[in-house]
Amino acid sequence: MEQDEAQAQVVEQETPEQHQEAAERAHPDAQWFVIHTYSGYENKVKTNLEHRIESMGAQDQIFQVIIPTEDEIEIRDGQRRTVQKKVFPGYVLVLMLLTDHSWHVVRNTPSVTGFVGSGSKPTPLLDQEVKQILKAMKREAPKIKVTFSRGERVKVVDGPFMDFVGIVDDINMEKGKVRVLVSFFGRETPVELDFLQVSRM
Repeated sequence: MEQDEAQAQVVEQETPEQHQEAAERAHPDAQWFVIHTYSGYENKVKTNLEHRIESMGAQDQIFQVIIPTEDEIEIRDGQRRTVQKKVFPGYVLVLMLLTDHSWHVVRNTPSVTGFVGSGSKPTPLLDQEVKQILKAMKREAPKIKVTFSRGERVKVVDGPFMDFVGIVDDINMEKGKVRVLVSFFGRETPVELDFLQVSRM
């Protein structure tokens, strides 16, 4: 029982890139295609398409459906939370053998508006493009989403300068720091703070 649980955990930790490589090894003739969906319907399309693959017996032609996402740290009201951001809103990736049947299964999935390609023929992604997309998905350090911009008035909500109001002078995304010009004793003084220590006015 414990061994089964350990194996289950190992499977869950498989990266998107490893999963994709395994799928490609199992189906060397398959290619990645991009389908266009209504924006905001990507998850629904993925679920619907996976059901259609099963119900229409296309498991031997359509092997994987991916919504490219990356983790992003969002800071709101001094709270940090990790959210999944879609890398290409309105697009879904499908690993498949392109046949009349597989095209029909994918193209007629609700909320799919079409394949990406020239004319009526879908164009597969290049290997390099697929690698770049999957590399972005498995990036270890989430990107930080900042809701304030340079020149904007912010309030310091934590630390020795708490309750001071200042102007954002510089944003360092790599360090997660913001330089704020705080006015005290009649002079503007630059203060370096963590993103969590300031909030928009």
